[in-house]
Amino acid sequence: MIYRSIDDWDDAYANGPNIAGGDRWPDLWVEPAKTFRDRLSGEGRAKLDIPYGDKPRNRLDLFLPKGKAKGLVVFVHGGYWVRLDKSLWSHLAAGPLAHGYAVAMPSYTLCPDIRIAGIVREVAAAIEHAAGLVDGPVHLTGHSAGGHLVSRMITTTSPLKPDVQSRIVSTVSISGVHDLRPIMNIATNADLKIDDAEALAESPVLLTPMDGARIACWVGAGERAEFIRQNALLANIWTGLGAQTMIVEEADKHHFTIIDGLADPDHPLTRTVLTG
Repeated sequence: MIYRSIDDWDDAYANGPNIAGGDRWPDLWVEPAKTFRDRLSGEGRAKLDIPYGDKPRNRLDLFLPKGKAKGLVVFVHGGYWVRLDKSLWSHLAAGPLAHGYAVAMPSYTLCPDIRIAGIVREVAAAIEHAAGLVDGPVHLTGHSAGGHLVSRMITTTSPLKPDVQSRIVSTVSISGVHDLRPIMNIATNADLKIDDAEALAESPVLLTPMDGARIACWVGAGERAEFIRQNALLANIWTGLGAQTMIVEEADKHHFTIIDGLADPDHPLTRTVLTG
């Protein structure tokens, strides 16, 4: 038997440098996202840059299905809470749209201009605003830091208003960072400024899931060991707290390709997001 420890925290959470050709992302997402967004705009099924708050990045895009929406999917992007925006992911709305669901994709203020606790409040505001535009059940999904943010929405200390939280029927955290304490050890924390108090208050693994919470923790089998561990960690803990949980390690996927399934109406990831 061998004891395991982490000596290089930055490497443990570094995705691009540990993926062959990893420097191609996020640029590989730009063109498909723009093409999709332009097509939906031309069809009158894209409402872009809808304000949900007063700050410059408090904007969301809403993609509409043909006919009346069956409900709402909200996708929250990642980027370690310090980079990227909603414009890179538009094409991922294709899967839920094909099933008749509207899809909202918000941007949010990035660290160091805000603390993670503030991002949590902004994402809640975005979800509430989108839910006010689309009737029916709400399904949440997010990638990486976005996985943390959507998981945080279904805890007993969620900033979501009760009437919106009660509409959430499923949540899928994709490669989510559910325990913020290890992130305090990486260089990016110079911008994040996570401290012990914030890690305790904002880590889903340290919080109680709301009544009726259902979460799928979805990760690529080819991801960094820490992301695989973080993925299983939340499901394992929340199972013991009464939530319905699922752990999926998708074969042949890494941190950047794991989200591709959302663009496919028949992919198990899309179908899991729409479970309810």
